[in-house]
Amino acid sequence: MAPFMGLGVDLDHSFGFLVNDVARLFGRRFSQNGKRLGLTRAQCRTIGYLARNEGINQAGLADLLEIRPMTLVRQIDRMEEAGWIERRPDPSDRRARRLYLTGKARPILGRILKVANETADEAMIGLTPAETSELVDLLGRVHDTLSDRVPFERAAAAAASARRKPPAERAGGESSESAVPAVEVTR
Repeated sequence: MAPFMGLGVDLDHSFGFLVNDVARLFGRRFSQNGKRLGLTRAQCRTIGYLARNEGINQAGLADLLEIRPMTLVRQIDRMEEAGWIERRPDPSDRRARRLYLTGKARPILGRILKVANETADEAMIGLTPAETSELVDLLGRVHDTLSDRVPFERAAAAAASARRKPPAERAGGESSESAVPAVEVTR
């Protein structure tokens, strides 16, 4: 690729550009592969993040998803009407509501993860298993480093880091089945 607009930036070798473009392309492919789920990619992300953060309020979930709270309210309304999510009163604040997955949503988590893993397999078909493992490990380290520098996500990053450890290393003996990714691929 030619340098970006005469600035001497080769986007093919720019970490920031590549990681964002890979995420964009991965998301588009996930959407194509996930049509059989009957959910949008945004709904899959919401279910995934909510599975990891049940009991969170809408503002907190909007922060995690990096979307405007009003956008999320409309999405939550539709997902609640469809039976995927429920709002429950917050015991410490009678004005607030907490978000939880319904029994209908729990079985779909495995199907969302299957689509994510299929998409990852497609994306990494040109890599050896060792290269795939190394790529995921390196990205995990970059993620942890950046999470340390973003105060709001520090607790979430610690939880994500713990989920990446083998079950024997996790505190409290958490099994791999209980760690629910937000369409997180651990291939």
